[in-house]
Amino acid sequence: MKKYVQWMADSVIARKTNLTDHWGYEYGLTLDGIAKVWQQTGDSKYLDFIIETMDHFIQEDGTITGYRLKEYNIDHLNNGKILLTLYKATGNEKYKLALQSLRKQIETHPRTSEGVFWHKQIYPHQIWLDGLYMGATFYAAYIKKFGNPAEFDDVANQFIITEKNLKDEKTGLLYHAWDEAKEQFWADKKTGLSPHFWVRAMGWYVMALADTLEVFPEDNKNREKLVVIFNDCMQSLLKVQDKESHVWYQILDAKDRKGNYLESSGSSMIVYALLKGVRKGYLPASLKENAKQAYQGLVDEFILETKEGLINLNKVCYVAGLGGKDKRDGTFTYYISEPIVSNEPKGLGSFILASGEAELLSM
Repeated sequence: MKKYVQWMADSVIARKTNLTDHWGYEYGLTLDGIAKVWQQTGDSKYLDFIIETMDHFIQEDGTITGYRLKEYNIDHLNNGKILLTLYKATGNEKYKLALQSLRKQIETHPRTSEGVFWHKQIYPHQIWLDGLYMGATFYAAYIKKFGNPAEFDDVANQFIITEKNLKDEKTGLLYHAWDEAKEQFWADKKTGLSPHFWVRAMGWYVMALADTLEVFPEDNKNREKLVVIFNDCMQSLLKVQDKESHVWYQILDAKDRKGNYLESSGSSMIVYALLKGVRKGYLPASLKENAKQAYQGLVDEFILETKEGLINLNKVCYVAGLGGKDKRDGTFTYYISEPIVSNEPKGLGSFILASGEAELLSM
């Protein structure tokens, strides 16, 4: 039987999936997945594909085509993780120079009054769960390779302060975003919170916790806090998991509401974090069967083989956000109105990563 981790990576390559039209965080996510295939198989074709893709952006002097520090967009840091992989694999200085450029953004990126990075300069005073995966996870990985271990306290605070401000005490779930200024039209005037629990937002957050804990020092006083947050999030997500399919709905706590649907990218992210958390011991071993069952749910619900022998990932929410020129209001109607597509990189990368973890857990 084909391993889905390699099958999906091969499908991405065979389809000539476009990963180079802009400096996009979702492309880095897909390449992070393909890097896991390279690491697990040792087949250099995967590393060659990553190098060829990233070299569209990284010039010999380390300049990154399409990246502008002064935009202060936290999304633009995510691709730093695949650059770390390439630097470790090749030793090519241009990747280190590009990494240093991304790290500089952290020095001056605007923050909330409690020190959490704004999502973007154009989204002032706002924490989005997506941003923890984009910024804090890269920050932690960079510190592990090049930085000062004291900076891990800053990384931990990103998660701790975010949970404090975005967590719903009733469900234990975290809202998609929070506006500290309480000025955005999508934000509750009293709490500053967006209206709903979006599956991919929670997916980004738990993936970020799983990946950050992997590089986080054992002796740092904040480590146990991150483990507790991770466990609390996962227990809350398991409570809203669909009991028949074992995956998750676009709006997590509205299973029976007309228009809601099982969504593949957020589900893949949650399954990845669940599998990795169990494998690494951040989550209890008693969740191992839940994790395997949830992974099988991904395959059964979202994967279809094509006549060419490739596989498709279906039911990916193309994009969702808040505010901006499209006046995205964060309502239920908004989240279910965004296009549902197949083989979009945010889903592809997450599914490959989840499949890689499923392989490791079964070894």
